[in-house]
Amino acid sequence: MNSQIIEQFLDALWMEQGLSKNTLSSYGSDLQIFAKNLRSKSVLEVTQHDITAFLGLRMTEGLTNRSSARIISSLRRFYGYLLREGQITVDPTLLLESPHIGHLLPAVLSEQDVELLLDAPEVSQTLGFRDRTMLEILYATGLRVSELVSLKMAQMSLRQGVVRISGKGDKERLVPVGEEAMAWMEQYLTGARLALLGGRQTDDVFITSRGSAMTRQAFWHIIKRYAKKAGITKELSPHTLRHAFATHLLNHGADLRVVQLLLGHSDLSTTQIYTHIANARLKEMHAQFHPRG
Repeated sequence: MNSQIIEQFLDALWMEQGLSKNTLSSYGSDLQIFAKNLRSKSVLEVTQHDITAFLGLRMTEGLTNRSSARIISSLRRFYGYLLREGQITVDPTLLLESPHIGHLLPAVLSEQDVELLLDAPEVSQTLGFRDRTMLEILYATGLRVSELVSLKMAQMSLRQGVVRISGKGDKERLVPVGEEAMAWMEQYLTGARLALLGGRQTDDVFITSRGSAMTRQAFWHIIKRYAKKAGITKELSPHTLRHAFATHLLNHGADLRVVQLLLGHSDLSTTQIYTHIANARLKEMHAQFHPRG
């Protein structure tokens, strides 16, 4: 019975808000673990005590504050849905407090580091030219790696210099590319891409030496290889250039809401993490160069 109620909730989320499969899977996993802990008790009979007892048990098992906050968020959404549907009369999550998790600031490359990374591929080689183009597009647009590797020819407008992206929750946005990155793209499409295809046909923009679509995992390995070649020792993530894109825009005076639109964030608070990175960088520069820093 509990599993059926959870599935109905997930179906409703998908129908009403068009959330991504990964987001729905995350909600479902949290709720199924919680329901399993209830044993024979219905999720419709849960009290605040049941939830705090569950969280307390998970904390003794090593649950982090960040994971705890995510579970509480899942439960709040779930019980908010049940209350609206009239399946319960009291929301057991109403008085719950989320743990303080602070700001998890991603490592961000300096503009000099980015230049070193962009210069790392050997562009005289077909694969190197492809890789340089992918890095240029990532840094110029702030796309997610998953959005970059799934890019189709129909999503690009070379004449207008924009790409049309269908991001999380199938929300569409137009992202300007910029002259430098667009110049690399135009040369790639008429040169390296055709050589990699070898007469084969595909709508995928970025392809492997076998003519198949580039994968997220493969490109992540490519980034790490070029970072090592460039002598970059910072801890990188698949979103390294996305983080750099946002932070460097803010460092040069871009409006936060413009950056939000470019990144495809539905909530401004998600974008605000980059203001903390920018401020941290300003403090670092002040301490390094001011005589009384």
